[in-house]
Amino acid sequence: MTGNSVEIALLLRLAAALAIGLLIGLERGWETRRAEGRTRAAGLRTFALSGLLGGASAALALPLGGFVFAAAFLGYAGALISFSILQAQAEHRFSMTTVIAGLLAFCLGAMAVTGDERVAIAAAVAATLILALREPLHRWLAGLSWEEIRAVLVLCAMTFLLLPFLPNRTIDPWDAINPYEIWLLAILIAIISFGGYVAVRLFGSRLGILATGLAGGLASSTATTVTLSRMARKDPASARLFAAGILVSGMVMMLRVATVAIALAPALAAGLAPPLLCAAFGLALGALVLAGKRHRGVEARLDVGNPLALGTTLRLAGLLALIMLSVGLVLRRVGEAGVLAVAGLSGLADVDAVTISMARLSPGPLGAATATTAILVAVCSNTLSKAAIAVAIGGRGVGIPVAAASLLALAGLAATMAWLYLA
Repeated sequence: MTGNSVEIALLLRLAAALAIGLLIGLERGWETRRAEGRTRAAGLRTFALSGLLGGASAALALPLGGFVFAAAFLGYAGALISFSILQAQAEHRFSMTTVIAGLLAFCLGAMAVTGDERVAIAAAVAATLILALREPLHRWLAGLSWEEIRAVLVLCAMTFLLLPFLPNRTIDPWDAINPYEIWLLAILIAIISFGGYVAVRLFGSRLGILATGLAGGLASSTATTVTLSRMARKDPASARLFAAGILVSGMVMMLRVATVAIALAPALAAGLAPPLLCAAFGLALGALVLAGKRHRGVEARLDVGNPLALGTTLRLAGLLALIMLSVGLVLRRVGEAGVLAVAGLSGLADVDAVTISMARLSPGPLGAATATTAILVAVCSNTLSKAAIAVAIGGRGVGIPVAAASLLALAGLAATMAWLYLA
């Protein structure tokens, strides 16, 4: 590198350090905007300078030694803590958040200069998001039961303590079951579902039906279908809107299947994405037609279990192992055609387990074309089972619209598959 190139690179990294401080300071400044400027320990300018100070200290430490950075950090930390103590005494309010945020801005500014600035910026975005979500996070924590907290703690302990000791190889004669992969994939799916569960717990009945379908579809589209069908039975006048919520949850399920399958096996994207997107679009269109503009104030409270509960995760892991073993046996005895029957039956219970199993076996024992078709068969099976649930629980008012829209969406899926096959 020439001298000019080194200087430009350093300037860009210092700019990243400044941007990190500004990002965190923007949230902190907004949070304390009502306080007098002279009574705040740190605001937008202070955080911006903190990030830049961290970057400059790290830049000076490279030629002069690490003691320069250590001295700068200790001096900054001492000053920030001292002013925070004075502010707390004046306001009779105690909080460590601003101190931690300031120290983090300083360290991330240093990281932007000496490490990977992209990682530093990503960490700053995550920190700012956590700071900005203070009230929703506090409300969600207050709404958690001890059983839910205990379930998460037990699952974390089992994952981080048990996972390293699980064999990362197949342990059965049919070369199908890998305990390490099965548990890891079950945890990943549980975490994805937990995102929807968190949304439901955060917003509760304040969500509209369509938004409830979005969050509930991420957590469990089957549970969402059951809950909304029951509500439609009690409130027949809003049956069309509840049917729209069920269709939205089905749309989310299809997008989720596509995302998970393609993430695990990118080779499936060409055959899987177009049919699922077409079907998801059909469900979304049906939901919009059913929702109209007259019932948007109707609310729903979903009955969705904690996806991180140990029992739920163990059942998913067991189902994954059972499907993988079944596919291994069917491949040996019947061939790839028998896999479609396994996918169809398994999809009635859980489409995630089928998706993971097929993606995990492709490429490998299972061809990409068969894996793609098996996943789509499972999606069709799961969609039809939810339409049957809507009819059985919710009655004709909600069941017929859900069944009609689902059949049209699946017809679009089949037509897209045929077009891809002929092309």
